[in-house]
Amino acid sequence: MGSDTHNSAERLEGVQAGAIYGGVHYNQVPQQAGGPRRYGVVPSRVDCFQERAVAEELAATVASGATAVLTGSAGGTSVLAGLGGVGKTQLAANYAESVADQVELLVWITATSRQAILTEYATIIADLTGYQSTDPDAPAKRFLAYLATMTGRWLIVLDDVQSPADLRDLWPPTTSVGQVVVTTRRRDSAMRGTNRRVVDVDTFSPAESLAFLELKLADHSHLLAEAENLANDLGHLPLALAQAAAYVLDRDITCAEYRERLADQGNSLESLAPEQDCLPEDHREPVARTWALSVQLANDLNPAGLAKPLLELASVLDPNGIPGNVFVSEAVREYLGKVAEHPVTAAGARDALRCLHRLSLINHDAQKPHRAVRVHALVQRTTRDSLFETQLKSLARCAADALTEVWPEIEKDTTLSQVLRANTMTLHAIAEQHLWDSSGHVVLFEAGRSLGQCGRVSEAASYFEQLRTVAERHLGLDHVGTLTARHNLAYWRSEAGDTTTAITELQTVLTDRIRILGPDHLDTLNTRHDLVYWHGPAGDPTTAITDYKALLADCIRILGPDHPTTLSTRHNLANRRGQAGDTTTAITNHEAVLADRIRILGPDHPGTLATRHNLAYWRGQAGDTTTAITNHEAVLADRIRILGPDHPGTLATRRSLAHWRKHAAGR
Repeated sequence: MGSDTHNSAERLEGVQAGAIYGGVHYNQVPQQAGGPRRYGVVPSRVDCFQERAVAEELAATVASGATAVLTGSAGGTSVLAGLGGVGKTQLAANYAESVADQVELLVWITATSRQAILTEYATIIADLTGYQSTDPDAPAKRFLAYLATMTGRWLIVLDDVQSPADLRDLWPPTTSVGQVVVTTRRRDSAMRGTNRRVVDVDTFSPAESLAFLELKLADHSHLLAEAENLANDLGHLPLALAQAAAYVLDRDITCAEYRERLADQGNSLESLAPEQDCLPEDHREPVARTWALSVQLANDLNPAGLAKPLLELASVLDPNGIPGNVFVSEAVREYLGKVAEHPVTAAGARDALRCLHRLSLINHDAQKPHRAVRVHALVQRTTRDSLFETQLKSLARCAADALTEVWPEIEKDTTLSQVLRANTMTLHAIAEQHLWDSSGHVVLFEAGRSLGQCGRVSEAASYFEQLRTVAERHLGLDHVGTLTARHNLAYWRSEAGDTTTAITELQTVLTDRIRILGPDHLDTLNTRHDLVYWHGPAGDPTTAITDYKALLADCIRILGPDHPTTLSTRHNLANRRGQAGDTTTAITNHEAVLADRIRILGPDHPGTLATRHNLAYWRGQAGDTTTAITNHEAVLADRIRILGPDHPGTLATRRSLAHWRKHAAGR
């Protein structure tokens, strides 16, 4: 575990003689007779090194004769490559030391540039054979040819390769006695090839993270409070855990206290690392700076200038998964166009995502569209720390608009709905104030509605109770956004069974909406509608019918006969007539509403399906059981097709169908 990068390689045996390159004279010192030749410094094993399952995979790969390209992955899938800080260098070093006594030649090169690789190849071939040349590429070719003819076993480690181009024509040869390990954050296709196998390096497992912290703080066990939670907060990233442990020890604070500082968005991630000269395990940079070069490299790839703003956008959404279509939405493309100062296509936005993936800053898997993009939480935190408040505001509004844009009107896919809600809640937690600038963003209300419509009505009520509090804090008591939150809270409380409290709250909301918005405002009419709807079951159906008639007259006068609220009022008035015993009128009214809903909303609209369901029910109540069953079967098939099998409407139709089948069977 530890940093993935180290200082440039140097000869372990000392200064050499016999060759001059670039003005540097290497004094040759004979190596121990009969012993293995070692070039470069294999990094020392870090304190509290964790034995990891991936080490066995690495050993099996190199033993098979394939080149092992060690990459890092925040998500751990077989096709993904690497995030800086997952411990790739330490795994390679551990393997190198484990086989050091079994090879005749062991080479460790810090391969951060093509020139570094060429220089080290030249140094080694000069020492081995005395070969030198004024052609800068010739020593490398000679060294690779030398490896191809060796009969004794050898191991070459190329650590921290920055670009596939740096290894063009410099890959060590494939032989029966040679082994090659490459560590890199790159996962371009060019890093793969014949006899090369990518070995994915994930973050620590939760058990490994906890074991690491317990070992690090073994002599200060009183500091381990909430160590397991801290490991979760840091995403089990080895580099972050090492630096957090050093910070905790230096300041004599508990893991719980560190978590409090980490949770405070006013503290940058860099401020929670040891000072530069106090970094542990020869780390060169604090974790907050680890990915800066990768971000720049990704942003320079074609399409240039788009990767960085996309990473910034991803930094305000859920690290566990963001739908891929968010990043190609019109809202995001418009935002990217402003940043890049030219139009951005959906293909361009997607290509920019792949640039981030190639540099291991995100995991992008188009085969999992609902969670196509995943980002390590600390990459997100570091990215947000670099933003100005005006940038965060623009990103938050863009992300909210994009989520709203991709949110389906009919939520058939429960997994997608869950992911969209999770992203909305993450965005709200990160950029709350920017989503309440003038009014609560519509996506905040969409998330609560989604909860309720998937059947989680109690959670929806709790969600809107919290949203009401936030709305009152940002907007005040009389703002339209606050009134909307209060209305939704009352509605979902009633759906959850607390009808009495809901009616009382709706009456209060209605009074306030009449006072603030006026009696003819759409919001006022909607509150009247819900109040009559919930007051009906709790009181006299005749009174409910009278109230619905009055509301319907106002809806037709203000909104017109084809407005959805007018149609909903007619639908519920028909229901109340049936509940009052007038099933014939209920059927006639529902038939008329159904015709209008098909004409205005279409046959597959949820409102149309609801009217068909109720019409089938009242036909059964009127004694036509056979037609009721036939109608219910048709509605059920359509609700399954349109809404999905688990939608509350689908389940209601299934229950009603079962009731009428039982009734027909005389049970």
